Amino acid sequence: MESSESMQVGGPQDGEEGKEYRWESGYEKTWEAIQEDKEGLLDISVQDIIQKARRKRLEERQGKTKLGMMRHLYVILDMSESMKAQDLKPTRLLCCEKLLEKFVEEYFYLNPISQLGIIVSTNKRAEKVSDMTGNPRRHIDVLKSLKDKPCGGEPSLQNSLDLVIQSLKNMPSHTSREVIVIMGSLTTCDPGDINKTIEQAKQLKIKCSVINLSAEVRIYKELASRTGGQHAVILDDHHLQDLLSDHLNPPPSLVAQQASLIRMGFPSHAGRAEGEGGLGMCLCHMDTGGEKISSSGYICPQCQARYCELPVECRGCGLTLVSAPHLARSYHHLFPLSIFEEMDPVNVAVDQSFCNGCGKLFKQNVDKKVYRCPQCSQFYCTECDLFIHETLHSCPACCSRPPPQTNHVNGSAILNGVS
Repeated sequence: MESSESMQVGGPQDGEEGKEYRWESGYEKTWEAIQEDKEGLLDISVQDIIQKARRKRLEERQGKTKLGMMRHLYVILDMSESMKAQDLKPTRLLCCEKLLEKFVEEYFYLNPISQLGIIVSTNKRAEKVSDMTGNPRRHIDVLKSLKDKPCGGEPSLQNSLDLVIQSLKNMPSHTSREVIVIMGSLTTCDPGDINKTIEQAKQLKIKCSVINLSAEVRIYKELASRTGGQHAVILDDHHLQDLLSDHLNPPPSLVAQQASLIRMGFPSHAGRAEGEGGLGMCLCHMDTGGEKISSSGYICPQCQARYCELPVECRGCGLTLVSAPHLARSYHHLFPLSIFEEMDPVNVAVDQSFCNGCGKLFKQNVDKKVYRCPQCSQFYCTECDLFIHETLHSCPACCSRPPPQTNHVNGSAILNGVS
């Protein structure tokens, strides 16, 4: 017997009177903040709302919060009839595919020792189109191929969660288990009791977040709240990209999670010089039919299996194979860059009234706030401040300064002549 969940038309759930929805409070009543510019457009106001939300998330990340470096994330994409709508250009499906391609690239750049999988739901069924793996190229190729698949019917949240549970329940406890649901439909057609499936996901500590493209649906909001995820309704395609970017950083580790040592292998690269290494076949392409015999590749230090790219989990011995740069790129989650001080442009000295990142001059009618690094006292505009904290993870002015000269005399340090 199939059950169908539909949209919640009223206000907050019983017992939540007086409380705002998470997406309302997070963007401070967007309908009041949106204003038209001189040409009657709303783009500038929407961008201002998004920047405030991004800045707020940066402030929330500060503090002594333990983050997980190894993640297992599934993306559930709705491919029902509703994804043919053209409120996102050219269609909802094509827009989501393009944004997900960027998300996959940034996800593996910021989380190089994590893994990701993709599930689509159409015609009341769920299909795993990309298995859990750390190969971003494979996921991007799968996303590009989805444009040739037809959209139809209704999605099934329960069938999608069942696939996720079957895959993630055997994952080690030191890794995070996450799901992002991108849903355009206002209904879900499920074969059984969806509440039992949500409770099972909660017990397995699977964090489910939902991004609705149309409107808020009660069952999706319950899924996010009961599993500790986030729920949001998009404003436009830029807002959708911003909501996806919110999941690039790893979630806080569980309080009860014990610290554990993880075995990792640093493979050697065979065949760099001519005549080095013997011929062999890489194991990472054997299931795709694209295997080829080559003398180059990364050799597992434990079982001598050959792979063409890193990171990867060895199929022969189960050892996680990484390179030193992969671990180095993951360390910025452990030591985040401190938040810059927010200031008004009128309080900036004349000789510093420009952005140290992009070089543009500060204008009071354009730049409402500027940001100063607490270490070097250099100023940055809003866009550069977000770029530094979300991508660079280091202040350019601090990095360009020469290191202080330290002299050691009889075991005591003298810095710039002062002991």
